Amino acid sequence: MRVCPLQCLVWLRGTIGIIGSLRLFLILYITYFKIYNFKTQGKIVHFMKIGLVFNPFSYKLHEENIRIVQKYFGLFPPLSLAWVAAIAESAGHEVVIIDARTLELTIDETTNILKKFKPDLIGFMMTTYMFRETMEWAAALKAAVKAPVVIGGYNLRVYPRESLMNDVVDYGCLNHALVMFPAFLRELERERNFESVPGLIYKHNGDIIVNEASPEEEDFNAYPNPARHLLPNELYAEFPTERKNFTVMITSLGCPMRCVFCEAGGTKYSPRSPVIVVDEIEQCVRDFGIREIDIFDYDFTFQRGRVESICDGIIGRGLDVTWACRSRIDHVDAMLLEKMRKAGCRRIYYGIESSNQDILAAMHKQISVAQVMDTIDLTRRTGIKTLGFFLAGVPGETRKSLEQTVKFAKRLKLDYAQFSKLTAKPWTTLWKDMVQNTGKDYWKDYVLGVEQEKQLPRAWTSLSNEEIDRLTKRAYLKFYGSPRFLWRATKSVASFTEFKRKFLALIDMIFKQENKSETWTLKHATFKTYNENRTRRIKYFLNHLSSLSAAKKDGE
Repeated sequence: MRVCPLQCLVWLRGTIGIIGSLRLFLILYITYFKIYNFKTQGKIVHFMKIGLVFNPFSYKLHEENIRIVQKYFGLFPPLSLAWVAAIAESAGHEVVIIDARTLELTIDETTNILKKFKPDLIGFMMTTYMFRETMEWAAALKAAVKAPVVIGGYNLRVYPRESLMNDVVDYGCLNHALVMFPAFLRELERERNFESVPGLIYKHNGDIIVNEASPEEEDFNAYPNPARHLLPNELYAEFPTERKNFTVMITSLGCPMRCVFCEAGGTKYSPRSPVIVVDEIEQCVRDFGIREIDIFDYDFTFQRGRVESICDGIIGRGLDVTWACRSRIDHVDAMLLEKMRKAGCRRIYYGIESSNQDILAAMHKQISVAQVMDTIDLTRRTGIKTLGFFLAGVPGETRKSLEQTVKFAKRLKLDYAQFSKLTAKPWTTLWKDMVQNTGKDYWKDYVLGVEQEKQLPRAWTSLSNEEIDRLTKRAYLKFYGSPRFLWRATKSVASFTEFKRKFLALIDMIFKQENKSETWTLKHATFKTYNENRTRRIKYFLNHLSSLSAAKKDGE
């Protein structure tokens, strides 16, 4: 409930004298100034109510994963929105996050929640893959709630103007929200001098204006911890999850390596300090009952000393948590792996990509097949499970080279393998080359709504898209379908929930995964991500509605 000092003066004027009224007004005004001046750089603002929505999305032909893999990939917390929420809350605003994907909410159900909350602004995270579905949700919710829409996410860095060409979107965040979002909210409530807001994309007199981002946003240590208190933490899981509650973390931004298929290649590396990382882990364990964390950094082990300090912090505080991370093959050794194991590391995801040395060189991986074999063997002997990332349809790929890669994956005795179809994603070297060579940008046209959803051409290989689809499915069946692997995997499961998840994934891969991705779209069937928490989802949803209703009554 918002209170203005002038209103208080009018209410009390009849019962006290003029002098008393002025003195009371002065006291109230000073109090009001102090409260509403919180983190506003000396400018009085009204606190706003912000509804952030993470919408569900279906399987897409232009994705790198085949459909069944995407179905069982996992339900992850929308970390970007949780950071935006934390930044807004730090500036004194009220925020709700509606994870409609995990809660399996419809647009109507989400609308009802927002109507109870009465937001001044609705926010969405935009990815290029899911741009159109997010736009559909934004249009429906904006029409129902009558609030402006702001979007952010990776897509806006590549296509800032194109992303705002739709009338549904009012504002966009060019890069990160740390500096941009509080400044934007101040101007949205006040004079609307949007040209002063760094990193804001907005519309003015029919033009789309893109403000330069602030260099302050590059300091990842300045970010608050994500607002996990606004998320259904007990509902998240990924395919290898062994413990609950589960969440994800990001402890560094960027990657200085230059793999041709990665959108982060060559970007500035910005890590959070070990103390801040361990503080966040401790908060997850203490406040949210989290017992397993997947660290989503492009290369968690890039700075050895930082990893050692993080491990020492986890061990020193006695935190009951296990975790997974991603690492380059050449960034670990026996001593580091042993310390990581003692600190709770139970899985490492390695980017292997191919068993062909010439192909690895063509993708600028800067690793050798021999290094792969040594590191995987060392990791396994340390007692840490391994997952290998592999790519199908890479530069110079043939049917024979892909079959050799699958055999190589089996010889490594990996605990998990992921075979993805190499795709020219926005901002990758492959994408830049494709746009230059063809003069056509599929992703840009897709965002603008003038291109149909389809698989992108892969001119760097003689294999057709249909062959790559079929060989990718076959790779999964060969790796996960061998009796020896099934026996080893069955012995290692930690719960019935984990066993059920993996068993159903294998059955679906055998009997339901199509050999050609386009076959799925012709069925016009509904895509649903595997959700093992449906009973708890309903309970959480009802509790969430009740809390919003209670908050509404308190506000009245």
